[in-house]
Amino acid sequence: MNFTTQEQLSEEAKKLIVQYLPKIDTMKTKERMLIPLQEMPSQNPAVRISNLNEVALGYTPEQAIIEAMRCIQCPKKVCVEDCPVQIDIPQFINHIAHGEFESAASVIKETNLLPAICGRVCPQETQCQKNCTVGKALKDVNKAVSIGRLERFVADWENASGKISVPQVKSETGRKIAVIGSGPAGLTVAADCRREGHHVTVFEAFHKLGGVLRYGIPEFRLPNEIIDREIQILEKMGVEFKTNFVVGKTRKLMDLINKDGYDAIFIGTGAGLPLFMNIEGENLVGVFSANEYLTRANLMRAFEKGKADTPIYSSKNVAVLGGGNVAMDAARMAKRLGAENVYIVYRRTEVEMPARKEEVAHAKEEGIEFHFLQNAKRILGDEKGRVKAMECLRYQLGESDESGRRKPIIIPNSEFIMDVDTVIVAIGNSSNPLISQTTPEIKTNKWGNIIVDENQKTSADKIYAGGDIVLGAATVILAMGEGRRAAAAINKMLAEEIEKEKIVAS
Repeated sequence: MNFTTQEQLSEEAKKLIVQYLPKIDTMKTKERMLIPLQEMPSQNPAVRISNLNEVALGYTPEQAIIEAMRCIQCPKKVCVEDCPVQIDIPQFINHIAHGEFESAASVIKETNLLPAICGRVCPQETQCQKNCTVGKALKDVNKAVSIGRLERFVADWENASGKISVPQVKSETGRKIAVIGSGPAGLTVAADCRREGHHVTVFEAFHKLGGVLRYGIPEFRLPNEIIDREIQILEKMGVEFKTNFVVGKTRKLMDLINKDGYDAIFIGTGAGLPLFMNIEGENLVGVFSANEYLTRANLMRAFEKGKADTPIYSSKNVAVLGGGNVAMDAARMAKRLGAENVYIVYRRTEVEMPARKEEVAHAKEEGIEFHFLQNAKRILGDEKGRVKAMECLRYQLGESDESGRRKPIIIPNSEFIMDVDTVIVAIGNSSNPLISQTTPEIKTNKWGNIIVDENQKTSADKIYAGGDIVLGAATVILAMGEGRRAAAAINKMLAEEIEKEKIVAS
């Protein structure tokens, strides 16, 4: 397969700039619709399956300007409505179109302090780009203005230029906020509450910060240096971080308020408890949850054989059960760790698969094989208790179920054997149970998710929650949206308390 290089794409964009830039402010909508979508340059698949470097290489400045020119600046701003953190998307894109990259970064950071992360891993095609007027007019959501790629470009440009801005922090209020978990929801709360002048401490159970951003997403999609860079901004704002601190074990949640004097708590501990199929053979050596497999590779760097403190299982033929982004990540990581054959086994078709189309396309380019309308019935082991094969069933699709997708129905007597030595289960996670088990004051639903009101407040006074611990497994940007709501409620509560104290004192 021949891949267009970043240099070739940039040269094509330069030619378009000569054509369109002189009339940027007078172009009609129809003419903007004729501007070609800018392809995202990427590593050649034959090369990238042997490294952990980032696959997508990002836009060049010329590409970013041309892609931004495709935006028609429609008055309804449906993209903003569909953005969980309400970024003023038309405004920052207009700045890019005029080459005003620093101004574009300032607009984004008014509501999102993690643009380099969101631009890489958020499913924009089902959120801000879903109802893009350009995509609708061209009758293809994949031809919508590439909002996520432009957001990523701005964040990367800001870093490369050395012009990273640190948000202004108001005068110290004397109030203390504890944030449990350093994932996207927790980091968002930390940023928004610190802006208001409150002291914020983030407690993280692992030895590295970032939560699911670091342990759940491979470096070929989200490099660790990007996570570190975004967190450094929070540190410059004065946010305090404490690692290796397991709330519920190291310290009970309520003690943070009753003994340590915190004025509010936000729980963003995520959905870290993996789900399994509950089939015969899941206890065999060579069966992993995607959560464990990716954590070993991402957080504990098990791919550095001979250097890492944790091992990684040596595999030749790997089956990954599931069809989401985590399944794609696990499959593509297995390929990079030396597996000869990697199979995605999914009981529906590609149409119903929840993974991002871009991730599916990258997986196919890398030689991952997709087995649709199939699923595991049981896992078979050898005399040493290791995986040697998997018995599968074939399926057909029936009527739509409550998820809106057609229900998979087993085809009778369709069993067959798939030769594998490793099985990775990637069918989702449930909420981390530790805090709910040790804090009876907080109500949860039957799935273990914390119950919150419209302001993300839990059943316990001064305690808020958001992200996967509330939603179940969701997207980075949805978790950030919940973090923004929680932070706004916390800031409002503390501001009212401070005002009351002033009145009493006077």
